[in-house]
Amino acid sequence: MTLQFDGCAYFRQRLVLSTLSCTPIKIKNIRSQENEPGLRDSEINLLHLLEKLTNGSKVEINATGTSLYYVPGALIGGTIEHQCSLQRGIGYFLELVLYMAPFMKTALELRLQGVTNDRDDPSVDLIKYSALPVMKRFLGSDDGLELKITKRGAKPNGGGEILFRCPTKMKLRPCQWTDAGKIKRIRGVAYAMRVSPSLANRLIETAKGLLLKFLPDVYIYVDHQKGSNAGLSPGYGLTLAAETKNGSVIAAESCSIPRAEEGSTTTITIPEELAKEAVYKLLDEIYKAGVVDSFGQALSFHFMALNQADVSKVITGPLNSYSMQYLRYLKQFFQIMFKIENAQEIPRVKNEKMEEDADDDEDDEETRGSDDDEDNELKTGSPKVLLTAIGIGYHNLTKTLI
Repeated sequence: MTLQFDGCAYFRQRLVLSTLSCTPIKIKNIRSQENEPGLRDSEINLLHLLEKLTNGSKVEINATGTSLYYVPGALIGGTIEHQCSLQRGIGYFLELVLYMAPFMKTALELRLQGVTNDRDDPSVDLIKYSALPVMKRFLGSDDGLELKITKRGAKPNGGGEILFRCPTKMKLRPCQWTDAGKIKRIRGVAYAMRVSPSLANRLIETAKGLLLKFLPDVYIYVDHQKGSNAGLSPGYGLTLAAETKNGSVIAAESCSIPRAEEGSTTTITIPEELAKEAVYKLLDEIYKAGVVDSFGQALSFHFMALNQADVSKVITGPLNSYSMQYLRYLKQFFQIMFKIENAQEIPRVKNEKMEEDADDDEDDEETRGSDDDEDNELKTGSPKVLLTAIGIGYHNLTKTLI
């Protein structure tokens, strides 16, 4: 049965779920009312990458590019090289691969070339800090899971290169991930490409000046690339990650504005302002996040749905629009629904049941009440959401057993 969609929104989500569920899709009216109708170069480039990752997939695009028919093939994996479109960052393409990588026939070794750090898409550094810990939770181990930046590249000319390795799994491991724990340390990387190394030092100095007010364990290292490893365009930026005692990682980043083409004007990025932006983004993420940050929400929901027929639980902050749409698509492609409840109310219900069952003295009740008051004083940020799902029992039948 072919599923039909309208418009170009959430393009990658549709392709991922179509491939994994082996369901053909048809997308109509892709930017049909715009001055430049049809698919963008970056989206066509993404389809080329998907053709390399699969065997037997079929893509049909009409003459104007406003209609797409996609029949998925089998995920084969192996060693693949791909030149990404410079319109979007490598993170745009790598995010699609993360969702499908564990379900390949053979272990994936992927080299992507293009723009590694960009203001529009998640950078490779952010994906390394944020997505890999989520994958490690559901895969069971990080053996063979690697993301390495061999060359950095900024817009507009790119020139960066990354290497992503991922093992294949027959089935995923269910995960009960409901306690983020307190922040124990902050790590980060300040990178500079084809600019003075002092810019990276200025980033670190400003960021540490703000973060050391909250936590003593802050370490940010400098990644200053030279020559061919620095790509073809100048740029610099800062990626920060807060690690908790229970292994959760919350990440945020900020990147310099790309150099404008000759004749056009652009605002100049000041390193101190850039560092402040990155720190404030991280503090905002810590306030909003549960066990995963906003980038890792949809990825964790994806692995929860494709898990064994067992219960998985994850606590997150307020759901963003991307994650909410992904939950709708999971229901449409796999007929799976999540139970969503307010995480703050759950402990109170348990306490009420315990009080009804146990006939304790008034003194015990008073002490319990004082303990509850102390717990309520703990500042845990924005309201948290508990998502519970029973996996569909997805098995990777293409995996080579011998």
